[in-house]
Amino acid sequence: MAVSGAKDFEPNVADYVEEAFERCGLEFRTGYDAVTARRSMNFLFADWANRGLNRWTIEQVSQTMVSGLAQYPVGIVTATVGASTFLVVGNTITGSTSGATAVVLTKPSSTTVTLSLPSGNFTAGETITSTASDESGISTTIAADPSISGVQATVDILSAVIRRDNADISVSRVSRDDYLSIPNKSTTGRPTQFYVDRLISPILKVWPTPENSTDVIIYDRLVRIDDAGSSINTVEVPFRFYPCLAAGLAYYISLKRAPERVQLLKSVYEEEFQRAAEEDRDRASFSIVPSYSYLSAS
Repeated sequence: MAVSGAKDFEPNVADYVEEAFERCGLEFRTGYDAVTARRSMNFLFADWANRGLNRWTIEQVSQTMVSGLAQYPVGIVTATVGASTFLVVGNTITGSTSGATAVVLTKPSSTTVTLSLPSGNFTAGETITSTASDESGISTTIAADPSISGVQATVDILSAVIRRDNADISVSRVSRDDYLSIPNKSTTGRPTQFYVDRLISPILKVWPTPENSTDVIIYDRLVRIDDAGSSINTVEVPFRFYPCLAAGLAYYISLKRAPERVQLLKSVYEEEFQRAAEEDRDRASFSIVPSYSYLSAS
């Protein structure tokens, strides 16, 4: 018996839409059918993020911390400047036209810097100056307002470590209440705790406040799945989740176009989701050791 020898089945957005319409007992005909289906697919991806079903989008971020600075964007904010030579890490830059401000976190090259979340919007081509007294009269330009879309794509942080002298030490996550209850947030030292302020643009807050500008915080962050976009796009979903996506999209479309099939398609979707969720988890070896106290008691 001959087999195809192919392992490259990868449906695009239109394929999923057609499959979903067929499961609803409908025909995919009009341009609006495609629009409403793509919108439903994006809502489905948001539901997956709430359920934690997108671990294939985990990214590891390394952020060099700045002495005395306790708050960082969850992700990297990069700006292109005329020259970074005279900009000092830890100092605040200000746009001469916009009045926007941000703290310089690192200088990856002679024409790029990474920043804290800007306060305000920089104007393309405007002059930026440093607020530090030892840099008076020194200025450069910024090419454009730095994008924070990468930060806003963050779903959550899963875990984090602090790297010092090539040694990684785990830091524990605390709740909003625990962070708020810290009596002196300006205490400096090697950070041992972090709190994620899950705003539209999430912020990572560490404690104690970093005592140097050489420690690096390394964290795994979960980011949102890419939007469906055009019908010819493929979807940022691994092969093992194809059935869950097709079932979920059919259920979402049935809510609008085939209400008589909602319960059936919902049960199929939840069954597919359960299988996908059970697969989408970390695996590690473990051992079971009997309690000898019970043996001795007998």
